[in-house]
Amino acid sequence: MEGLTYPRRSFLARALAAAASLALFRRAPKAEASVRQAPGQAGAARPHRWGMVIDLDRCTGCQACVVACWAENNQPLPSPEAHRTGRIIEWMSLLPSTEGEYPAVRQRFMPVPCQHCDRPPCTPVCPVFATYKNPEGLVAQIYSRCIGCRYCVNACPYTCKFFNWSTPTWPAPMEAMHNPDVSVRPKGVTEKCTFCHHRLIRAKEQAASEGRALREGDYVPACMQVCPAHAIAFGDLEDPASAVSQLGRSPRGSLLQEELGTRPKVTYLAET
Repeated sequence: MEGLTYPRRSFLARALAAAASLALFRRAPKAEASVRQAPGQAGAARPHRWGMVIDLDRCTGCQACVVACWAENNQPLPSPEAHRTGRIIEWMSLLPSTEGEYPAVRQRFMPVPCQHCDRPPCTPVCPVFATYKNPEGLVAQIYSRCIGCRYCVNACPYTCKFFNWSTPTWPAPMEAMHNPDVSVRPKGVTEKCTFCHHRLIRAKEQAASEGRALREGDYVPACMQVCPAHAIAFGDLEDPASAVSQLGRSPRGSLLQEELGTRPKVTYLAET
């Protein structure tokens, strides 16, 4: 079938490119200072370090987080052609896994956003500094600087970066539903999950107007807000009293592909 050949070739090509990028990444110095930061931010203090915990025992695979992410961040609706060529843009996706054989079959789902690694392999390979880790630990993307080389896409071992192969379009009634706080990415640039960074900006402005510091719960990504099973926790990893820090220390916790040394800031709690 025509639709099956491209995804296989694409997967093999990306796997080889990712392996080469990770080999170079592992040879780089492991000091925190070696991680590329934004201009003028190298010595900046980091009052927060944002992270996420996903409880797989609570997750029902309803995909509410996926839909909320699409609506919140103005992600384009995929066309049939995008499905056939494997070029769907999904900042939050569900990784399925099947265990057992019929009739004793068990289906599991793992929500996978950008892992916002403390040692992101996608940032050192960008030749124009379009992607970087900001002082609060978020891996950011500068769309106007991106030249579309896709080095970061291939370097990401979690396949959480996506290239815009075509101009994003929506049905006419849906264009009026765009989130004004999130820019629409043009054709030819790479995009990714931002942990709803625009909500952080809004929360900081609100806290400043009230003359107080940012509190836990002020900054909540859309995926956490809509999860009906409360399977997603989010907050400041630098605050030992925060819910996300306490859950992250659970013996059930693990990191996705931890052996790569990327130090993801998304922790998964195993099923009991």
